[in-house]
Amino acid sequence: MKELIASLRAFFPAEDVLENESMALHTTFRAGGTARVFVRPHSMEDLKQVLSLTVRHDAPYTVIGNGSNLLVSDDGYEGVVVCVRGMGIAGMMNSEIASRMRDAGLSGFEFAAGIPGTLGGAVIMNAGAYGGEMKDIVTRVDALHVLTDGTVEEVSFSAEEMQFAYRTSRLKNDSSYVVTAAHLALTPDDPETIAKRMKELAEKRKEKQPLEFASAGSTFKRPEGHFAGALIEAAGCKGLSVGDAQVSEKHAGFLINRGNASALQIHQLMREVMRRVYENSGVTLEPEIVLLGSFPGQKEALCDS
Repeated sequence: MKELIASLRAFFPAEDVLENESMALHTTFRAGGTARVFVRPHSMEDLKQVLSLTVRHDAPYTVIGNGSNLLVSDDGYEGVVVCVRGMGIAGMMNSEIASRMRDAGLSGFEFAAGIPGTLGGAVIMNAGAYGGEMKDIVTRVDALHVLTDGTVEEVSFSAEEMQFAYRTSRLKNDSSYVVTAAHLALTPDDPETIAKRMKELAEKRKEKQPLEFASAGSTFKRPEGHFAGALIEAAGCKGLSVGDAQVSEKHAGFLINRGNASALQIHQLMREVMRRVYENSGVTLEPEIVLLGSFPGQKEALCDS
């Protein structure tokens, strides 16, 4: 790892190559340990260089945007975290894109305005809200493909080739691809009409979601024929807590950090909720959150109700 860090620092300013960086600063859960190396590329060429060097040094890596769907172990991640937030179109926040589309009089992206992540992350997981999903508007995706010898190729996928499905896509579990841009099919409309729809959705979100606390959004995927929040509430988990990790009293589909929750406490609470829901309904909840690093096996969590 020392050789890799030296190689990275030969190409990038010291402030863009950090060692043992707290991932609580870079995830919306505001919890978790450190990344052995944290790199911030600022251009496509920077990104290619980071990925190539990392692979050539045989180091594990992960690419993040806003860290809005991520839980990093308290023990940290012994690899390279490449943060592309703010880099190009894919690193742009969904809220900023929605505002730009509104001002340009283009409708269709309103549903994504409140999704607290970047466009690249939204495309990879086929993010959605209020009846809309990325698959409804994406026509093509541009990406980098990192080969095992460190070669980095530019590739494109049609919407069909992306194999979009509920909260997943062809690229979801393949770290050799990094999304760099998405082409969207939007519809001309009056900016004021678009703004009104965005305001209505924002009000709904504020009314129903615990936006005042750190979280990763919806913690679990929607089981077929059910709603995760309703199942969790029916299992008596609303308000359930492990330390400062809590099932939101406002919306049971959200696990929140009330201040000083550890990643382990959040993970324990996730597992306890899954256990109780299965015991109550026979439905197995599947986490929507991505886990990074090691989460040791634990006995069933003891929760404070």
